[in-house]
Order: sequence, then structure tokens, then C-alpha cells
Amino acid sequence: MSENAAAQPETAGQGDAPVPAYSWYALSVMVLVYVLNFIDRQILSILANDIKADLGVDDAYLGFLYGTAFAIFYALFGIPLGRLADSWKRVRLMTLGLTIWSAMTALSGFARDAGQLTVARIGVGVGEATASPSAYSLISDWFPARLRATALAIYSSGLYIGGGVSLAIGGMVVDNWNSAFPDGGPLGLAGWQAAFIAVGLPGLLLAVWVFSLKEPIRGAIDGIESPEDPHPFRGFVRELYTVIPPFTFIGAAGRGIVPLALNVAVFLGALLVGYTLTEVLQSGPGLIVPAITDQWLLLAIGYYAVFCWASALRVRDYPTFALTWGSPAFLCTILGYGSVAFMAYSASYWGAPYAERVFDVSKGELGFWLGGGGAVGGFLGVILGGRMADALFERVQSGRLWVVLFGLLSPIPFAVVQYTTDSFALFIVLNVIVGGLAASALGAAAATSQALVLPRMRGTATATFFLATTLVGLALGPYMAGYVSAQNDGNLSIGVLSTLWITPIGLGLIIAAIKLVPVANASVVERARNAGEPA
Repeated sequence: MSENAAAQPETAGQGDAPVPAYSWYALSVMVLVYVLNFIDRQILSILANDIKADLGVDDAYLGFLYGTAFAIFYALFGIPLGRLADSWKRVRLMTLGLTIWSAMTALSGFARDAGQLTVARIGVGVGEATASPSAYSLISDWFPARLRATALAIYSSGLYIGGGVSLAIGGMVVDNWNSAFPDGGPLGLAGWQAAFIAVGLPGLLLAVWVFSLKEPIRGAIDGIESPEDPHPFRGFVRELYTVIPPFTFIGAAGRGIVPLALNVAVFLGALLVGYTLTEVLQSGPGLIVPAITDQWLLLAIGYYAVFCWASALRVRDYPTFALTWGSPAFLCTILGYGSVAFMAYSASYWGAPYAERVFDVSKGELGFWLGGGGAVGGFLGVILGGRMADALFERVQSGRLWVVLFGLLSPIPFAVVQYTTDSFALFIVLNVIVGGLAASALGAAAATSQALVLPRMRGTATATFFLATTLVGLALGPYMAGYVSAQNDGNLSIGVLSTLWITPIGLGLIIAAIKLVPVANASVVERARNAGEPA
């Protein structure tokens, strides 16, 4: 028997039947949602220098605002929302989330200080946490496994299109607004504030379109149809209690005195580590609302909440725990990709502020060339990477992971030149190359993680996957680059390139995944049954 022939859960019952046209239509709507998702998220990059000047913050805070402030709440709310995506109508959930994050993006434009802007960006993170768990689960029910990496890669292209478009829109709005209103426009709004409002409001209209999509039958395309949950919100509320302190103590107490003692010990230990890092690194931005503006304390609470959720999941749904947190193959896959995200998020976020400081270009020109190039590079990279991942998967079970490894290593030499060159033209060209190479890993990593769980677990698996990309990549990468820059008189070249230290760790994780995934993928159903999953 060939290696691929053993992978029954991912290939059974699909054959070569054509994909319905509606699946492609629905996927195109999902791409639009993801485009807007990253417009709202990434526009902060082109606005960073103006925010720094107006609000009197440093690069460390800008990295915190883009990374940790967004990522912690995006990741933590992604846990209960991932559970809700496994039990409720995913189209309705995405509609609700799109409405929330679009409104909070618009409200970011009315922020008058760093504390208000932080709160607004947290709201964006909570709303956007609905998108990918819902979309990944829907796409996995619209497309067979043989095309799943391609479909997920097409969806993921919205990340790069949105990221690129955001720079062009943001640069254009800021330049035109500041030209028309040099002393502040209506309501005293600056150009960067007008840009937030301009990209937030269209999402409210797109939400109506998303609501019109049809909900597919969960698991039917894999021949493992899952019945509808008659009480979909019960699991969501339970998950919410497992990740929000101090309710986490109540949840732990319900499992006994030993789990409660362990929970409290982890909480106190996390706070101690966070406080120590803040004091040693002198990294607190010193704002009015320290509970939500301290990098390390907030991150400590985030990691503690993840521990609480994983502990509760082990008790309530051991089969899902066994195939995610209990699976070395799954963990090595998501953490290996997290190391790619660590460097990629840093380079993509700090590219615009770096170029604006080093090269004599306007925001409009910078947004056009940097945003357009980034969109083209990322789009081509994620699509070609997804196709290559599917092609390699047809030949060997670990084929997708070789694409993830490529996405980790190949951008490094080009990034080094990009962030040390004195030529704007070369910087733009290398931005396309670096973005495309790093993007190639996303569809492959996402499809691998989806293949390692049962259909009913896909929303939770997606939330866990995004814990790695957010709590490792987004929450740490941009902040650490900004922190190093702030310690070196705003030298973003040193800051961005300092993130390359994670490469050996990512290399080891991905090599381990290459060895572990084929066996794990071939035994998904068997391991689920051994963990207590009904036949």
C-alpha cells in the first residue's frame, strides 16, 4: 500500500467529481471578507508614523498595538468562537463578527489617546476572531480534500490583497485629507483617523452579502456527516468561562481541588513572569490603563487563558484534545508555521514605517508601490504555494510540510538585503519577493492542520492553529522588532532583522512535523475512537 493510500479520512468518497459552481462563488465572498479583514488590520502600518507623532508613543507601543493588543483578544475569543463555529451556523457567525470588527475599526478613527485606540483595536481583534474558524470550516465543507489546500490558499490570498490594498487606501486618504485639512478636518479628525473610518464603514454593507450565503451540511463532503447541535451556545458559553479570568477559577474548581490549585499556581506564575519581564526590559508603555497596555502582563494572561482552555477541553472533549493538543504532529505543524508568522508579521507591518523614514517618498506613493507589490507577491505566493502543496501531497503525505519549510527559509537572504539597502526601487522589488516566499507556507500549514482532525473538530482546530500564528507570530514578532528599534534610536532595520533568531526553532519543529504527520494523518479516525469518539 502506498503512503497516501492510508490516509482514508482525507480522501474517502471524493473521487474526481467536479466542485459545484456555488462552492467557488461562496469562496469568492469569503475572499472579500478576508480582504476587508486585513484592510482593517494592516492599515495600521501606513498610519504608524502619524500615530506615533500625534499620540507621543514609541515603536515598542506601535508594535504592541498592532501585535499584542490585537492578538491576545483575537486568539482568546477565537477559542470560544471556534467552538461556536463547530456547533452553530457559521454564515451567521461570520456576519456578526464582520459587523463588529468593521464598527470597531471605524471607532478607531475617533480615538484621542493611546488608551482609547488600544481599546478600539481590541474590539477589532474580538470581531475578527469569528472569521477564520468559520471560513476554514465552511471551505472544508465546500471543497474535497484533494483541493482543500488550494481553496484555503485562495481564501488566504485575501490576507495579502487586503494588506496591500490597505497601504494604498491609507496612504491616499491620509495625503488627501491632510492636504485638504492641514489643521484638522471635521470633528478635528487627522488624516490617520479619517483613514480608519473610511475602511471600517464598507464592512457593514458586506455583512449583508455574507448573510445571504447558504450553510453547507457539515462533514457531508468527507462522508462523515455531523448532526446539528441542538444547543449550540452551551458549548460557546462553557468555552468562554474557560478563558476569561476570574471565571477560569470557577471552571477549574468544578474539576476538583487539585485542578484548582494548579490553575491558581499557573495564574500567579504567569503574572510573576510578566511582571518580571516588564521590569527587566522596561517595556511598559506607561499609559493610563496599564491592565490592557502592558505587553508582558497582557501576554501572560493570554498564555494562562490558553492553559485554562486546554485543561478544560481535555476533560470535556477528550477526542478533540487528543487530536490537537495531545498530538505532537499537530503541535509541531502549528508552532512551525508560527515561527514563519513571527518573521512575516514583523516584516509586513514595519515595511511602511521603515520605508517612510529611510526613503524620501509620500504616503500615497509608498502605499501604491509597497501595498501593490505586497499584494501581488503575497497573492502569487499563497496561491502557488497551495497548488504546490496539493501536488506534493498527491505524491507523499509530508509534501505540504516541505512547502512550509520552504516558506520559513527562502525569504531570509532577501529580507536581509531588503532592510539594509539604500535603494527604494530595490526595497520594493524585494518586498514582493519576501512577501511571496513567506506566503507560500500558509495554505500548506492550514490544510495540514485540518487534515489531522475530524470534521466536527475543524473550527476548534482552526482556533488552535491561529493561537500559534497570533500568540507566537503576531503577539511577539512585531512588538519585539519595535522594542529592539526603540532601544536603538528608532532603527527599524535592526529591529526587523532581529526577529531572524527564531529560524532554528522553526526549522526543528517543521522537520519533526515532516516525520510525524504521515503517521498521524493515516490514523485520525482510529486515534479519535481510542480517545472515546463515537463510531
